[in-house]
Amino acid sequence: MEQFLNDYIERMRPAFFRLPEATAHEMASAFLAFRFGLYANAVRECTHAISGITDDGGQGALKKALIIVKAHAQDLDNSQVVADLSVTFSDAERHYIAINLPKEETEDPATLELDNALILLYTAAFIGSPDDELPLDEHQKFIARVLAGYKKVLGIE
Repeated sequence: MEQFLNDYIERMRPAFFRLPEATAHEMASAFLAFRFGLYANAVRECTHAISGITDDGGQGALKKALIIVKAHAQDLDNSQVVADLSVTFSDAERHYIAINLPKEETEDPATLELDNALILLYTAAFIGSPDDELPLDEHQKFIARVLAGYKKVLGIE
C-alpha cells in the first residue's frame, strides 16, 4: 500500500506544490491533531487552514477535506458519534481523492469521506510543508493501513 500512497502523492504533487507553506503546516497540524485525538486542536487548525485556501480545482477538494475533518473532529470532541454525510466531495473534487468508489460499492460512505479527507490532508501537507515531512512520514503506515482497508475494492493485490 506504500507504493499506492507514493504514486498518489506524485499524482497530486502538481496540484499542491504551490500551497503556502504556512497553510500546508496548518494542514499537517490538523492531520496530526486528529490522529492523536486532540479534536479541539484539529478543529482550530482546520479553521486556520481553510482561510488560506481557494475554491479552485485541487484546492477546492482540499478545502472540502478540511471541512470534513473539522466536522468529524467537532463531533468527536463533543462525544457525538454520528455518520455525518452533510458534507461530501463533489464529482469534480473526486478527481483529487485517493479512494474513488462507486456509491453501490460503499458500505460506509461517511467513513470513506473521512478516510479520503485524511489521506488528502496528509498528502497536501506532505507536499507543501517540507518542515513537516518527518513527522508526517512517521504516520505513513497509518495511511497505508487506511488504504489497505479498501484494497479489495480498489483491485490491488
